[in-house]
Amino acid sequence: MVRFDDIEEAYNRISLHTNKTPIMTSRTVNRLTGCDVYFKCENFQRGGAFKFRGALNAILQLEEDERGRGIITHSSGNHAQAVSLVGLIFNIKTTIVMPRNAPRVKVNATQSYGAEVVFCKPTLQARETTTKQLIEEHGYTFIHPYDNPKVIAGAGTTALELLNEIGRIDVLFAPIGGGGLMSGCSTAVKGLVPDSMVIGIEPAGADDAYRSFMKGEIVPSVNPESIADGLLTSLSDLTFGIIQKNVDEIVTVSDFEIVSAMRLLWERMKIVVEPSGAVSLAGLLKKSKEFRNQKVGVILSGGNIDLDAFFKTLT
Repeated sequence: MVRFDDIEEAYNRISLHTNKTPIMTSRTVNRLTGCDVYFKCENFQRGGAFKFRGALNAILQLEEDERGRGIITHSSGNHAQAVSLVGLIFNIKTTIVMPRNAPRVKVNATQSYGAEVVFCKPTLQARETTTKQLIEEHGYTFIHPYDNPKVIAGAGTTALELLNEIGRIDVLFAPIGGGGLMSGCSTAVKGLVPDSMVIGIEPAGADDAYRSFMKGEIVPSVNPESIADGLLTSLSDLTFGIIQKNVDEIVTVSDFEIVSAMRLLWERMKIVVEPSGAVSLAGLLKKSKEFRNQKVGVILSGGNIDLDAFFKTLT
C-alpha cells in the first residue's frame, strides 16, 4: 500500500527535475458546469504527461548496479516516453516494449530520447512475454507503468502539488487506466482533505475499473476499445486495493464525450490535451449538476496526441 508520507517524500525527491505544471481556470468552463474548476495541466509536464513523475521517483531509488544493467518497461506511449526521458537524463540504457499499433507521435518521442524500442503484438500478454524475455536475456530492471508503489507515489505528487497551491477542494476528477495516477492522487487527496470526494473517469469502451469497482473484485479487461488509448490497461491488485479504499465513485464517458471535452479545451483554453487526458473534464461535464458552486480539481493527465492528420489537411 502507498501512504501519504510516501507521496510527500516522492515530491521532495523529484521536484528538482519535474516541471511545476500550471493550474489553469476557465470562466467558460465555470459557467458551463456551475463549478469553481481548477485544471492541473500535466500536459505541460516533461515528456508531455504525469508519467514522468512516477518513472522518475522509481528510477531515482534504484541501486547503482540496477541502473548499470539498464531499465526496461512496456507501454503504448506516455510511460514509455517518461522512462526513456529519465534514462536520457541519468545516462541509463533504456529499452521499451511497445505494441505495433502505438501512436506514431509517442513512438517517435520515445526513440528521440535514445531508447531502444522493441515492437510486439498489440496484446498485454505479448507485452509481458516480450519484456520477460528481454529481462532474462539482459538482466534489465523492470519499471512497471503502474503496479509499483514508487511509481504510484510519484504520480500522486500531481494532486499534492495541486492542493499545496490552491488549498482544499470539494472533489477531484482524474482518469483511470491501470490505476496508478488515481491511486496516487486519491491517496494525496484523502491524506490532506479526508472529506473531499475523489471520482475516477474511465472510457465506456474500456470500463473494467468501473465494473471491478461495482463488483468488488477485479474484472479483467477484454478487447477494450476507445479513442483514449492510454486508458486501455487493466487494474492491478495493488491499484485496485487503493482505489477501493480511497475512490468514492467511478464514472464512464463515451468517446463522443471525450472528444467534446478535448474540443472545449482546445477552443476555449487553447491547450492541447490527448483523449486520455481529457476524460476527467468529460466526467465533470457529465456530473456537474451534482457539484454546483463547489471547488473542483481536474487532472489533465497528458498532451501527447498525433496531429499529423490535422496538419495534412492544411497542405
